[in-house]
Amino acid sequence: MFPVDKLILLAAVLLLVGILSSKLSARIGLPVLVLFLVIGMLAGESGIGGIAFDNPEGAHALGTLALAIILFDGGLQTPTASIRAVWKPASLLATFGVLVTALITGTAAAYILGLPLLEGLLLGAIVGSTDAAAVFSLLRNAGIHINKRLKSTLEIESASNDPMAIFLTVGLLEVLVNGMQPGMGLLELFVMQMGVGAVVGLSVGWLSVKLINRIHLVASGLYPVLVAACGFLSFGVSANLGGSGFLAIFLTGVFIGNHRIAFQRSTFLFHDGLAWLSQIVMFVVLGLLINPLSLLDVWFEGLVIAAVLILVARPLAVAPVMKLFGFNTREISLVSWVGLRGSVPIILAIFPLMFGLEGAELIFNVVFFVVLISASIQGTTLPFVARKLKLTEKPPALPAASLEITALEEVDADIVEYTLSEQPRAAGRRLSQMALPDTTVVAMITRGNEVIPPRGSTELHPRDHLFVVLRPETRPFVDCVFSDAPDKVSSDFSDQPLRLKGSTTLGDLAHSYGFKLTEDDELTLDALLRAKLPVPLSAGDTLALDGMTLTVEGVLGERVTTVALQIAAHSENDT
Repeated sequence: MFPVDKLILLAAVLLLVGILSSKLSARIGLPVLVLFLVIGMLAGESGIGGIAFDNPEGAHALGTLALAIILFDGGLQTPTASIRAVWKPASLLATFGVLVTALITGTAAAYILGLPLLEGLLLGAIVGSTDAAAVFSLLRNAGIHINKRLKSTLEIESASNDPMAIFLTVGLLEVLVNGMQPGMGLLELFVMQMGVGAVVGLSVGWLSVKLINRIHLVASGLYPVLVAACGFLSFGVSANLGGSGFLAIFLTGVFIGNHRIAFQRSTFLFHDGLAWLSQIVMFVVLGLLINPLSLLDVWFEGLVIAAVLILVARPLAVAPVMKLFGFNTREISLVSWVGLRGSVPIILAIFPLMFGLEGAELIFNVVFFVVLISASIQGTTLPFVARKLKLTEKPPALPAASLEITALEEVDADIVEYTLSEQPRAAGRRLSQMALPDTTVVAMITRGNEVIPPRGSTELHPRDHLFVVLRPETRPFVDCVFSDAPDKVSSDFSDQPLRLKGSTTLGDLAHSYGFKLTEDDELTLDALLRAKLPVPLSAGDTLALDGMTLTVEGVLGERVTTVALQIAAHSENDT
């Protein structure tokens, strides 16, 4: 047997254990990163696995690659609408918030550990960034939902604060090890890292979209690989030009993810799986790197530093920023508690080892312990805190199951299969009563082994499978129609108009989307508009009704054929 054969077997076992442990995470409410780290520690030289691993350079290389993949996947799944809505508070939290957290935690660490101030500040910088993506994975598993603005703020902050923590860590190491002058030296490094990272990230993203949509590959399976290559290109170009590769690859992901590309859904699924694989491998390897017995030597100091970080530094960094943008006390409290630490601090804690800094091993052990405490305590209690602060909301309306079969390469449309639940809102209603968006077409229905041609008179049953052709921007509306949430809140659709046929009745509209209407259910949109507005009607005529605006978009003779419905946006401060 060759050594590589044993390595493949070992890797397969560790991956299987890691994947299966994610199921356990949902049951016990513990973040998966903690379980993966524990698996790595148990498999290590001091654990039951007995695997000897003492290679900080290798762990750093693997961690950098894994983190780049995770950030790229996060960018692909970050809508620009969320960024536009919360970029101001999120960007301040990702920069000013990380700086304040590092200063307070670092000063306390220097006193607690008896380190020079700069080395204490280095430790503070290392634990400065958050891993809110892991928190929201836990919230989804626990069935917890919070309002869109708060969720977007946390997600954008978590995705964008890593470059700031990396800059502070590298900058302080340059000062400590290589004698770089603080002040202008650090400022120049900051501008270089962020400026080059942003320019390269957006430029490569723009070029990537052009390339992906113009090239015609022989095998569709190569499109996800092409997208991955574009992401790595962005990281590599930025890093070699002195910029932040992590910021660049995230921005490239955001640009690609918010533009229409061929085989988009399959590409996203590929990168989601790749990100999960990266997390498992990264945390297991980082767990292998630590000697669990060494944590016993720093448990008290680590506990005190973790307390300062969680209870003092994070709240003081968050409160002024959140207050400035109109968040209330309950929301500020939740964001303060969501300062969960994850992969980045442990990877950054390897940097002092690589730079040969005296006392680097102490810093690594303390950071590892702080991450374990933060992830375990904050991660497990977050659903409880969210409920106690009364910030939980009803879940969004989603179908019981849906599958995107393909994204059509030459046409801006998707083919999606919906499986109705046991009690869907669409059960017992005819297709003509569904109030689907104007451009949506039900192509086929299957019921058991029977294929049913879709007609307006076709009645839908639970467990039916519907094959629907739709435009990507109408997906939230179609999801709602085929969901099992009869009390869907209509304000969730305030970002975009819903285009409907003029023959749609108000009753069908109310049933399909949960809109609260005061007019007669039997009225059609055509009849309502002609009764309320001066005739003859023409495109552009509008009617305000029950918190929504109806706009005439198509007219044939005297009849209104197409109507755009826009929900009035609620105030950002509504809770």
